[in-house]
Amino acid sequence: MRNIMIFAAIMIGLGTFMAQMADKMSSASATSAPRANAAVAPTAPVGGRSLSIPRDGRGHFQTEGRVDGQRIGFMVDTGASVVALNETSAARFGLRPSRSEYNATVTTANGTIKAARARIAMLDVGGIIVRDVDAMVLPDEALSENLLGLSFLSRLKRFEYANGQMVLEQ
Repeated sequence: MRNIMIFAAIMIGLGTFMAQMADKMSSASATSAPRANAAVAPTAPVGGRSLSIPRDGRGHFQTEGRVDGQRIGFMVDTGASVVALNETSAARFGLRPSRSEYNATVTTANGTIKAARARIAMLDVGGIIVRDVDAMVLPDEALSENLLGLSFLSRLKRFEYANGQMVLEQ
């Protein structure tokens, strides 16, 4: 009986301590503001990672990612169903679809085009890592910029436009 009472007291103390720590962390993250003058400002809120991407001179949200250790530039595109890569970028990390693999019909802002389905094992954007990301490889002439689409974004806790920045949170 004595051992049960000691165990219960320890558990109550541990629970109280954890609750106090959770309160401190949540109030600290609620009062923190994103860094305004950084091009990409990763922060670490409670429970995950966050990335704030400022708007560029054209009004777009440009960021850099990594696939197999290779840097790759992206424009965040919430209207794109999947991550879209041009052939040159995809080839840098080993995605080289054959002509027969270009069998998916894709509608873009520039019209309808054939694309090749692909899967990215791991995509890291500012410390936010998503694995097994569906992607499409499009001919270079059809896609000048790689697009960070919903196959990545929808797997995050949230993504939103706030205070002139695109905020991604995992």
